[in-house]
Amino acid sequence: MTNTGVQTRILSISSLLAVTLFTIGCSSNDTNAAGEQQNIELLNVSYDVSRDFYKEYNVLFSDDYQKANSNSKVNINQSHGGSSKQALSVANGLQADVVTFNQESDVNLLVEKGLVADDWQQALPNNAVPYTSTMVLLVRDGNPKNIKDWSDLARSDIDVVIPNPKTSGTARYAFLGAYGYGLHRFKEDSNQNPVQTNAFIQKLLANVVTYDNGARAATTSFAQRGLGDVLITTENEAHLVANQFAKGQVDIVYPSYSILISNPVAVVTAVTDKGGKTTAANAYLKGLWEAPAQELLAQMYMRPSNEQILAAHKDTLPAITTFEPTTVFGSWDQIMETFFVDGGRFDQLARVK
Repeated sequence: MTNTGVQTRILSISSLLAVTLFTIGCSSNDTNAAGEQQNIELLNVSYDVSRDFYKEYNVLFSDDYQKANSNSKVNINQSHGGSSKQALSVANGLQADVVTFNQESDVNLLVEKGLVADDWQQALPNNAVPYTSTMVLLVRDGNPKNIKDWSDLARSDIDVVIPNPKTSGTARYAFLGAYGYGLHRFKEDSNQNPVQTNAFIQKLLANVVTYDNGARAATTSFAQRGLGDVLITTENEAHLVANQFAKGQVDIVYPSYSILISNPVAVVTAVTDKGGKTTAANAYLKGLWEAPAQELLAQMYMRPSNEQILAAHKDTLPAITTFEPTTVFGSWDQIMETFFVDGGRFDQLARVK
């Protein structure tokens, strides 16, 4: 992106967020009564492949917050890893002020621990999901193995790279995307002994050459270490690899039918209330729905909840047939219990090649 483009985006987000932040700042509990300069530190604990977006968004937000709150300066620190591993870290004491995950159940774990409010989904628009994504297939340049859809990943000549579904939300979406495709293709029901789908997934998992802890580690294995013929990853990560990490070395294949990934966000009120940072944390997350942030999401190949902005990026974010995991498999609690607990269906179908 050119310097002019970055400056334009900074000005845009400044103008659209300033009024909101000024209003919040006037009655903020993040500044002391004397009006003295206060430095606010926020920790955003997030999943692997969101780091590049938040790296840019954090700078824009910090600048805008200080402009609207002259006696406050906010700095956002980032922590990234497998989504569920990150959720466990917060549950076990990591002092996150906000969490930005890729799976609802990871936030609900923190609700159960008393760290996030019960009504976290009602506290923000769109059930606290500012953007979505989907799973795609990243292949070598020229697609030498002629991989066109999920079904090709079960062929005996294909090596597959995905993260570990026990630690990575992205990996669970990868597994469920393939499984949902199988149910759709074979016209089976997940709750009624889907024999053909299970056989398909067993063959696919037999082709996995590495289970990395998180999505970015899987990207490294595929793009830098040269492992595998195909990486199952999120749409935004695939574009990032194709345009930056391994430009000219990979191609993106959109499957015919894939999974919808919702990316929920929440304030960890047990931490922010204690530290007097709740207002800043709320403003940080609410800014994700402002048009400039939504535009930035689209430019980074994430699907914004703003339909007009999404439509304006149809060339890079094409229409794709997706399914909602909770519609096909039940609630996230049911999904975790069926597929990803020790001895669950993933363990039953996975085997060493």
